[in-house]
Amino acid sequence: MQAYVEVIFRTIAAFILLMITSRILGKQTISNMTFHDFVSGITLGAIAANLAFNDKLNHWLIVVSLLIFFGISFLVSKIAIKNRAWNRLVSGTPTVVIENGKVLEDNMRKIRYTLDSLAQSLREKDIFNMEEVEYACLEDHGKLSVKKKSEYEWVTRKDLKLHAAAVQSFPVELIMDGIIMEDNLAHNGLTAQWLEQVLRQRGKSVSDVFYAVRGTQNQLYFDYYRDRIDTPID
Repeated sequence: MQAYVEVIFRTIAAFILLMITSRILGKQTISNMTFHDFVSGITLGAIAANLAFNDKLNHWLIVVSLLIFFGISFLVSKIAIKNRAWNRLVSGTPTVVIENGKVLEDNMRKIRYTLDSLAQSLREKDIFNMEEVEYACLEDHGKLSVKKKSEYEWVTRKDLKLHAAAVQSFPVELIMDGIIMEDNLAHNGLTAQWLEQVLRQRGKSVSDVFYAVRGTQNQLYFDYYRDRIDTPID
């Protein structure tokens, strides 16, 4: 009887600890799971399972192990937010697999992504003809993002009033978390001086910008640290 009671209490403790640690680690762990999130989730689950059922191990040692691993995972996440290079290392980076309607075989081989997987992911987005795709990008959480060619896109209310313009280029990230993406600018014939001049015209500086991107129609989008939203939706 005592063994059953111990298992009950250990299971409850494991559940509570997992709920608390998952809550602190954030929604990223249960939504768009990256390499780091996958490893964290699997390991925390395994440690919690031992806490619940493995009575051969001291429960306090398992709790300490779980808390240490949680601390490591939390620290890695915090560093990844501040350091883009570290974030690329632990989370991976997106990979373009279709560009200008052409499948990039070398990129697919590098990430061991097969044509069958590509076709399946496209079908899940109701795309059965690959010729409809202008760009496709495999995100670091394993999901495929797709930009259709203009002639295959759905008509919107805006399209009924304005003629849809042809796709000019793949979106170019200019600023991320207040840092200018120098490589992106150089690869697209842009300069930091041009970007700073555009911001000055808007009465802003680079330090004011959280995220900036040049869209497919060469339009510029800026998201500032101060969004002037009093009660943002969680």
